Amino acid sequence: MRFRYSKWTPESQTDEQRLQQLVSLFSYLVVQTSGDVQEALEWLKQLAEEYGLFDEEMTLDDLIDKLREMGIIEEVKTGIQLTNKGIQRIRQDALREIFTSLKKAPEGGHETPYTGTGVDRLSETKKFTFGDQPTNIDLTSTLSNAFRRDGIDDFTLREEDLEVYETEHQTSCATVLMLDISHSMILYGEDRITPAKQVGLALSELIMTRFPKDYLALVVFGDDAQLVSINELPFLTVGPYHTNTRAGLQLARNLLRRKGNANKQIFMITDGKPSAIFDSNGKLYKNSFGLDPRIVNKTLDEAVACRREKIPITTFMVARDPYLINFVEELTKANQGRAYYSSLTNLGEFVFVDYIRNRRKKFTSR
Repeated sequence: MRFRYSKWTPESQTDEQRLQQLVSLFSYLVVQTSGDVQEALEWLKQLAEEYGLFDEEMTLDDLIDKLREMGIIEEVKTGIQLTNKGIQRIRQDALREIFTSLKKAPEGGHETPYTGTGVDRLSETKKFTFGDQPTNIDLTSTLSNAFRRDGIDDFTLREEDLEVYETEHQTSCATVLMLDISHSMILYGEDRITPAKQVGLALSELIMTRFPKDYLALVVFGDDAQLVSINELPFLTVGPYHTNTRAGLQLARNLLRRKGNANKQIFMITDGKPSAIFDSNGKLYKNSFGLDPRIVNKTLDEAVACRREKIPITTFMVARDPYLINFVEELTKANQGRAYYSSLTNLGEFVFVDYIRNRRKKFTSR
């Protein structure tokens, strides 16, 4: 997410538009500060001084009051913190930002190219079979069938006369989003964790609002892997960790194994090679130099295990080093999944385009 700042003039926006833009900017800064509201407000103050974001009509104190009125922040003993509504607003802002280029996508949820048990009627009809909803009976076609057989005077209705509208099949999906929180996500002064968190926030908002029956879990992985609540996502920070991709995949696979969804998938956002695994004694084996064959092979074994359980892995690499690309290609080949080599600016678009596309695909055993 990038903001371009310029001197504000009164005719630029309405008061409401200006307020919403400032709230969205605040949301972005809170993600960047890992949920530290006070620090985000300090950054906002610095930006305001440089770019003239506030004036007599709207001061920083006025914005803080508005954030309180909207239920986005609240006073606690330790200072100011986000409310649950504030966390939801951050997810909504992330979703809105990432979906800017996807606004013309068809509305609705989880459509597939297959007809079957569903909600939305299609124009096509078929013969009634046991289990079809009576509300989907096409009265015109049904009566026409009966009249053609016996005429109007001897009207009778038989089961074979009944025709029902086809409905668009809707499916569900269980998704685990894996997020790399190893040290490399902030290495060399480049912030890679903020856009990655934005993707997670937007994806969670998408599923909870448009696909409420879907399952979404968030797994973070560094030296080890951990299941994290979606509400914790804005507050995640990068640690002094290595990258135990294998542990992340193992936890994700175990979570998906418990779900009965027909479609299961893993989205993995990472910028580094696997550099750690647990050995048979439970001790962390790590090697940050190059691609360690021992670590790589164990990680690829886990990718194969996911493939056998029909769990495709979609990897989003935010690095372009040749040896890293070679590893991801090997992982993708082992899993028969997908890989994208994206920049930080279009990472979100790739994630969501691919997510929607997955909803249109029927997963079958190979």
